[in-house]
Order: sequence, then C-alpha cells, then structure tokens
Amino acid sequence: MTTVRTATPSTARAINDRLALNLLLEQGPLTATELRGLTGLSRPTVADLLDRLQRTGLVAVVGERGEQRRGPNARVYALVASRAHLAAFDVRSGGVSLVVADLAGRTLASAEVPVDGGGTPGTADRIVRTLLDVAHGVGVERLHTVAVGAPGLVDPATGRLQSTGALPAWHGELLAALRELPGTEVILENEVNLAGRAEYRVGAARDRDTFVLMWLGHSVGAAVVLDGRLRRGFSGGTGEICFLPVPGTAGLPSAASCEGGFHGLVGSAAICELARAHGLPADPAGDAAAAEAAVRAALEDLGAVDDLDAVDGPGRAFLDELAERIALGAASVCVVLDPGCVVLGGEIGRAGGPELAARVERRLAALSPLRTEVRAGTAGGGAVLAGAVLTAGDAARRDLFGEP
Repeated sequence: MTTVRTATPSTARAINDRLALNLLLEQGPLTATELRGLTGLSRPTVADLLDRLQRTGLVAVVGERGEQRRGPNARVYALVASRAHLAAFDVRSGGVSLVVADLAGRTLASAEVPVDGGGTPGTADRIVRTLLDVAHGVGVERLHTVAVGAPGLVDPATGRLQSTGALPAWHGELLAALRELPGTEVILENEVNLAGRAEYRVGAARDRDTFVLMWLGHSVGAAVVLDGRLRRGFSGGTGEICFLPVPGTAGLPSAASCEGGFHGLVGSAAICELARAHGLPADPAGDAAAAEAAVRAALEDLGAVDDLDAVDGPGRAFLDELAERIALGAASVCVVLDPGCVVLGGEIGRAGGPELAARVERRLAALSPLRTEVRAGTAGGGAVLAGAVLTAGDAARRDLFGEP
C-alpha cells in the first residue's frame, strides 16, 4: 500500500521560499506581481514569503516599478547577493588562480599566485594570505564557501585528494590551510569535473543532460555527465582517460604512469612534437601554452577560406592527424557511455574551436556506430574557475535557502 504524505505548513513555506529565491537569482529583481505570475502562488502567500525573506536578510526592496503605481506590488525585490561570499580556486602545478564572488556568482575580485618549482614550506600560507587580502580589499570579511579545483582523484567517500602522478606537496597543504578558515566550508573537486559543470550550466552543453567533456591541455581528462548528474565512480576516477590504452603510443600505460596511454597521443608535449613534424612552430617546452599556440598556428596556416578542407599545407595535415588522435580516445568513451555529445575543452579544445571539433566528429563517425556530436567548449579559459564558483554557490544556497 502506498502512503501519501501531505506537506506540512512549514515544509510548504520552505518550498515556496526556495522557489522565489531561485527565481530572483536566475531572473534578477522582480515585483510581487511578477513573482505571482512565475510561481502561480496566491497574493497573500507571495506577500508572506517576501516579508519572511526580508526578515532573514536574503531579500530586499531595491526600488519601484511604474511611475504611477504605489503599494507592495510596485516594489521591486532582489536577492541580497552580499548575504554570503564565495571563493573559487583553480590549482595547477605552477600556481593558482582564484576569485572572490558574491552569492549570485558575480566576481568581485581575482588574483593569480605563481608558484616556482615545487613550492616552499610557506607556499600554502602565502596563497591563503593572498585570498584573505583580496577578499578584504572588496569588503569581504568572511567566506561562506570555498570550492577548489585540483588535478588528481577526489575520493567521493572521504573528500581527499589522491594523486595519479606526482602532485606538489603544497596542494595538500593548501587544502589543510583553507579548512582552518573559521566558519568556511571547503569543497574539493577534480578540476576537469568543474570545467564539465561549467560547460553544462553556462557553456556548450547547456541543452544536454548527457555529454562528455574531453579536457585537452597539458594532459587529458574527461568529465562525464549522465542524465544531468556528474559521475565520479567508485574511487573518483571516472574520466581518467589519460590512462586509456590506444594504438599509436610507444607502449602501454601503467598504474604509475599514463605516458603509454591516451596522454601519449594528445598531451601537450605530444601535440607540440606532432606540430614540429608537420613543419609548424612549436616551443620545445611542450607545455599547454605551447600546444595551444601550435594549434592556432595551424589554423592561421589554413587561411580565411570558406572550405577549410580544400586548403593543402602543414596546417591541414596537422589538424587532420590531431583530430584522428583525439577521435581514438573519444571513440573508446562513446562506445561505452553513448553520451551523444562530446565537448572539446582545455587549452587545445579552445584553440581548435569549431574547426577541430568538426574534424573530430567526422573521424569519430567512421570509428563508432553511435551517432555523436562533437562541439567546441564555450566556457572559455576560466572554465575551472567558473565551475568552482557554480559549485560554491550551489552549496551556499543549499545552506541559506534550506535546499535539500
């Protein structure tokens, strides 16, 4: 027998409050009349919830709409974005990027903190001091939530960072130092997963509830979103496609190294080597910036023409071979997950844009029987930070709005 539970008055109020707050967040300031139209709630219910939310400090009157109108319905209500503040980190081996944002996700301040070599014993403290100085500079005294994107596996059970390579010691020290901030929740997430969340919410996959983001940068990884949910796997390793065995590498990957895996084909060093083999300039440093520059040089070599495939030259040959390599890894992912859509992100995906995505899609169609669209990421170079801001904002709103 099915038991039907009726919502209590307090539960109904909480649901209505969350509905109104989310509308004010998504659509900006609204009148009570507009809230009634969007929610379908009665005039007394909307008046009651607005009064209640003003008392909590989450909503405030920010003006009036209509020169001739007066009274509650003419007042314009807005979410008080200064009610809580957030911070987001993109942690790399060579330093961090950070932003401070308000409850609505608007960036208030940002900073870059380079870290030379493996860092020093005071590196983590220096980064935290920078964060606090940046926050104080815009009048923020307390951070409600901090979201950190870092390379490596984030164990879903413990929230701890586990390295699949050799992460600098200061990464762990930074997390420990952030967790000592009083009254601040710290959320740790794999950086590619955060980029995937950004593409899902504000980027190339906004119209998809199932897709895979392939992150192509210094190394390669993936974020997997199935039925609207980010999938992490048993140990947090979903998307570690750098270890994927593929043809064309010098050997096979091992538990300790991804050099023989997909990374060996499309990591930044491999892309720079491929570019040089095709006569394109590529910095021997082989980092992500150098690989990005090589891809842009290839696109410039194609020239501004309508039919890119009609152009002969090193740029075309390089992009075709790069697309072939990317499609090998994408095909392995697609025949297992059937995501229907692959988004190319990271420095390489961003540099290649729609031209590289179209080439990968054509080659992928020849390798896999499953129809898969390939798109260039649009969340931009700050995709990890954007995803971290979204994650921190979601957590803060769950706390303040009482969301489940």
